[in-house]
Amino acid sequence: MRQRHVIIVGAGVGGLMAALILAGRGVKVTVLERAATPGGKMRQMFDGDAAIDAGPTVFTLKKIFQEAFASVALDFDACAPSTRANVLARHAWDGDTQFDLFADIPRSIEAVGNFAGAAEAEGFVRFCEDSQRVWRSLERSFVRAPAPSFMGMLKGAGLRGLPDLLAVSPFQTLWDQLDSYFKDPRLRQLFGRYSTYCGSSPYLAPATLMLVAHVEQDGVWMIEGGMHRLAQVIAEQGQIKGAEFRYGVHVDSMTRAYDRSIVRLADGEIIEADAIIFNGDSSALAQGLLGLDMKNAAPPVTPNQRSLSAITWTLSTRTRGFPLVRHNVFFSSNYKSEFDALESGRLVDDPTIYVCAQDRGDEYAPRDAPERLLALVNAPAIGDARELNSQEIAACTRKAMARLGQCGLHMDTAPSLLQTTSPNCFNNLFPGTGGALYGRASHGWRASFQRPGVRTKMPGLYLAGGSVHPGPGVPMAALSGWAAATCALTDLTSR
Repeated sequence: MRQRHVIIVGAGVGGLMAALILAGRGVKVTVLERAATPGGKMRQMFDGDAAIDAGPTVFTLKKIFQEAFASVALDFDACAPSTRANVLARHAWDGDTQFDLFADIPRSIEAVGNFAGAAEAEGFVRFCEDSQRVWRSLERSFVRAPAPSFMGMLKGAGLRGLPDLLAVSPFQTLWDQLDSYFKDPRLRQLFGRYSTYCGSSPYLAPATLMLVAHVEQDGVWMIEGGMHRLAQVIAEQGQIKGAEFRYGVHVDSMTRAYDRSIVRLADGEIIEADAIIFNGDSSALAQGLLGLDMKNAAPPVTPNQRSLSAITWTLSTRTRGFPLVRHNVFFSSNYKSEFDALESGRLVDDPTIYVCAQDRGDEYAPRDAPERLLALVNAPAIGDARELNSQEIAACTRKAMARLGQCGLHMDTAPSLLQTTSPNCFNNLFPGTGGALYGRASHGWRASFQRPGVRTKMPGLYLAGGSVHPGPGVPMAALSGWAAATCALTDLTSR
């Protein structure tokens, strides 16, 4: 039997995982990536010689990577050493109010009690129990399924799992559900932020997203060398298994003819294979950016259905004042107004800011040397509608830095020297998205079922990445790549 050949377009984590699995199964794999390095959104930027993670920074569900690597006779922990975080995040509302959330639930219960009182601590206990039940019911029936299906989810959950699934109403918003656990607005704000992990508003996203709390408590890991190192590791192991990686390559179009999948590069080169796994945003297909033959391969995502974008700043600088740990969140004074602005397509006047201090761990210690930072605020996905001008970006930067200063964090680097990435930049990096970083927004209970599965209507074409099922985030994108590889392998061997 001749060796099967699969082309993977895009070396994001979904494409990387697909390449590793297929190459490990003896399939000929060619990965085409227009950037100079693997990773997709899991990218790096440089401030001088300092390499700074400029994409995802929170690594959860390590067991998915352990299982995937083990399926091709590899030890993930040996390939990508990591340390488990004890502090999930440090939160601040002003210069006097700070709160740490811990991986250890009893420790977090005590912290919630000290921060907001015994009744809120009791609410946190119920919140943790319910988030675990939701995750337990959805992991096999929905998250690990190759395609989203409401009936499939109910069938997969079974009679025993259905009560867990219904413990939190999927028809209620996350924000409304949080009110049944917490009366302190700061805690609702803190746990409502979990919806932004998939680029959504807590006022519109379903309550089932509270499962993110359990996912974090199950383990947040710090990869040795940073998150971009994870992408490098998967690519390296894929190469060892036989996958070919071609960087700096621009794919012009894809089609299917005579039972062959065909990729045309911008320089005119044509590559044929048995199948293609597309690891770009599925909206690029629907917009015809990969050729008219692919327009019906994935459903379109209208601008008002897009997830959030972001404005990010990367820098290496000395800090003072605030006791930074690895993950830090500085909350705005009015959370509802934040999302009202985002929903109307405007930048936020008083933004919530996430800061990853890449050189830190769980414990704060004063530093005399510069440290690598990524700061991020949510922004509307309008990168293909209009260009944000320098005055708008500068105003957003000043407001973000002012919020950090109000919480006690000061940096030695002037705001004008920060390296900024805007929705326009993200749209250029990831065509067809408008800058949306998470595909379709998870607004309403139907949204999760409207993402495309890994199989498409086009024979020989499969999808992977954060814009397809099971959704955004590093482990979810990895699962989609694993599922796409499995489906492609099944179909190819059945011919």
